Amino acid sequence: MQGLLKLALRNIFRHRGRTAMTLASIVFGVVALILAGGFIEDTIIETGEATIRSNTGHIQVARRGYWEYGSQQPEHYLIDDVEGLRRLMAAMDGVADVMFRLGFSGLLGNGRSDWPIIGEGVEPDREARLASYLTVVSGRRMTDKDRFGMMIGAGVAKALKLGAGDTASLLVSTPGGATNLLDFEIVGVFQTFSKDYDARAVRISLAAAQELLATPGAHLGVLLLKDTAATGSAAEALRRQLDGKEFELRTWLDLDEFYNQTVTLYRQQFGFLTAIILVMLLLSVSNTVNIGIFERVSEFGTMLALGNRASRVFGLIVTESVCLGLIGSLLGVVIGVLLAMSVSQVGIPMPPPPNADQGYISKVLVVPEVIGLAFLTGLLAAVLASILPARKVSRMHIAEALRQGV
Repeated sequence: MQGLLKLALRNIFRHRGRTAMTLASIVFGVVALILAGGFIEDTIIETGEATIRSNTGHIQVARRGYWEYGSQQPEHYLIDDVEGLRRLMAAMDGVADVMFRLGFSGLLGNGRSDWPIIGEGVEPDREARLASYLTVVSGRRMTDKDRFGMMIGAGVAKALKLGAGDTASLLVSTPGGATNLLDFEIVGVFQTFSKDYDARAVRISLAAAQELLATPGAHLGVLLLKDTAATGSAAEALRRQLDGKEFELRTWLDLDEFYNQTVTLYRQQFGFLTAIILVMLLLSVSNTVNIGIFERVSEFGTMLALGNRASRVFGLIVTESVCLGLIGSLLGVVIGVLLAMSVSQVGIPMPPPPNADQGYISKVLVVPEVIGLAFLTGLLAAVLASILPARKVSRMHIAEALRQGV
């Protein structure tokens, strides 16, 4: 085996022109897969972080049945012991912060017209740690000192022609069936990753929302983790803590169907791209390999005439292709990783995704799984391209093979 490997390497470097063409094809395919896979992986991660950091947090806790029936009867699903639940959630490992929200719907008026909104009473300073993907397009972020301050989505601001410093009236129905009205000062206009959310969303302080709705409770407890990758384990641990209680939880993956659909779409696209590149590599590499093999038919005929078995000739040709695949794939990995790191330093400006207002700066991540797949694709293409011609040459009659050199 060692002699076969030495002979294969000698043959590779003896035919430098064909070797360079074959290596160029493999390197191109491997680099293309690394860059495409890294770009798609970054898009998936950015979309997920935008979802988490714009609105959902990592995990949400509510009274059992809230997500199914809370939109019809939200007053039946209020969390009464807010601080007790906060202490339970905050005591878990890996928790960055815990915040509570009180949801409501109503009409926001500017004195001339009204606009239906979906609002949330939030804890502003805690929400500021979460909402790093929430962009303030005018004014400033709300703080705990803004008891009767309000932030509105860009779509709401456009519909009512409101801006920072303006006053708006919020009309809601309390859980008891009464109607309540409060005036708020617009402190800022925000924009998130979701255009639909921005078109209806307003945020006020949790204290103001509790006063407006005449309730001391909240609807949601939102958990912010230090590491998104720990969402699954944190959810399981919290689920055990809440077992037997009247609460249920959902992770950001459960809450965002659009993200799950996007991930499925991108994964399928990358799988299809991998198949296309594999076929292209097969066609390109097989072309150069075939030319090289059939130019050396008389050489292989001489090996057979000297007593070498057909299996040795077959093994030599395949070993040469394995060596080409290994060298080309390694070069492709090195070049691909360097290019990915270089592109990530600069960034790629991207337009807003579907159903979004904001663009973002994309990177090309260095993903070990993608690198492994690209390496195997380059190696597999080289090996598969050599099998049929190697089988044909190794089975040729000795006289016919020698005649090719005349």
